[in-house]
Amino acid sequence: MRARLAILTCGVPVELREIVLRDKPAEMLAISPKGTVPVLQLPNGDVIEESFEIMQWAIAQYPDRLRYPAHQTDAWVERNDTEFKPWLDRYKYADRYPDHPQSYYRDQCERWFQVLEDELSLNGGWLLDAHMSAADLALLPFIRQCAHVDKTWFDATPYPHLQSWLETFLASDLFETCMKKYPVWKAGDSCVYLND
Repeated sequence: MRARLAILTCGVPVELREIVLRDKPAEMLAISPKGTVPVLQLPNGDVIEESFEIMQWAIAQYPDRLRYPAHQTDAWVERNDTEFKPWLDRYKYADRYPDHPQSYYRDQCERWFQVLEDELSLNGGWLLDAHMSAADLALLPFIRQCAHVDKTWFDATPYPHLQSWLETFLASDLFETCMKKYPVWKAGDSCVYLND
């Protein structure tokens, strides 16, 4: 999601091919044998397989369209992806991690909520200052995933700035556009052009 958010925000024209992971097209596996999404093939044939790297590529195409203070943003993404995301995966798929109950993994996620709550309360509702930046778009999809494991629980947590941050994002046109469903691509089909 964060790769698509950056592409949409920056207005980079790309060909979008919606796939089903349990039926990966041979064309996708030919350019990215690891078979995960997102994957972006550039016109010169280079392939980018990590969502944050795709974000960075999109921002580099139109650097005036999305605020990207690199040092701060990169630090937030590094912390999110190493300190929070492993716990999020365990919380979402607790049956795969039977060493602890789901509530244990949720408690670990909640430690990250407090970090974000403190930052958002200082900066006018966004991570870096009073405006949305690449840091926000890079982290929001993961908070959305976590919140939706048990939305009733999340809504009752004592993190009003975090909840408002997420709700602002979920109510945005950008989120609605990002979540638009497209027909599954099959070899020989035309593709959808984003931002064309």
